[in-house]
Amino acid sequence: MKSLKAGYEILTPISEGGLLELQHIERIGRVCYKSEGKITEDGESAKKFVKMLIGRGHEAMLEHSTLAVRFTVDRGVSHEIVRHRIASFAQESTRYVNYSLDKFGSEVNYIDLAPGIRLDNKMKGMDGEAIDAVMAEWNEAMQDAERHYMKMLELGATPQIARSVLPNSTKTELIVTANYREWRNFFRLRTENAAHPQMREVAVPLLRELKEKLPVIFEDIEVE
Repeated sequence: MKSLKAGYEILTPISEGGLLELQHIERIGRVCYKSEGKITEDGESAKKFVKMLIGRGHEAMLEHSTLAVRFTVDRGVSHEIVRHRIASFAQESTRYVNYSLDKFGSEVNYIDLAPGIRLDNKMKGMDGEAIDAVMAEWNEAMQDAERHYMKMLELGATPQIARSVLPNSTKTELIVTANYREWRNFFRLRTENAAHPQMREVAVPLLRELKEKLPVIFEDIEVE
C-alpha cells in the first residue's frame, strides 16, 4: 500500500490576472444592459463590470466561463464534491481499474489521513501519542483492505466485485468542470470551518490560488 498526499491541479489555462476571462464575461453581460460601448481594451471596464455584477448578486453572467480542476482525494471527499450537481465530472473508476496490475504498482493507494487530523476541529488538540495510536489503527485497516482486495482478485473476482472491500480512504482522481458561479458556491460551502477537514485540505489552498489568479471573481470569499 502507498499513502499519498491529497492535492489538486488547475487544468484550465488562466490569463494574467484573469483579464481575458473577465473581458469574456463583460462582453456577454453588457448585452443585458446594452452598454457594449463602455468596453475598454485595457480591461479596466471588465474589472469594474464584473465586480458590479457580483455586488448586485447578478452572478448568472459568471456561468458563461468555466474552470476545470483535477482533485486527488479520497473517495469519501469525492462523494461530497459530486454533490455539486451544476458541474461535470470524470472520476477514476474502481469498476474498471485493477490495482494489482504493474502500471498501478500492484498496490492500492490511499490518501494520508494525518493532514486531515491536523485540520479536524476536535482532534487537532489531541496529544501526539493519541494521534499516533489512531494512525496506527488506520494503517493496519488500510493494509488489511489491500490484502483482502488482492486476494479476491487472485481468486478470480473482477475489480468491480473486489472493490467492495476498499475503504473511503482509497485514492481517486476526479476532474471537475464548473462555471465560476458554481465554483463560488463550492468555496463558500467547502472552505468554511465546519466543512470536512480533508475537503478543506484541498479547497482552501485552491481558493487561495484562485484569489491570486482571478481576484475579481473570488476575492470576496473569505477563508476561515
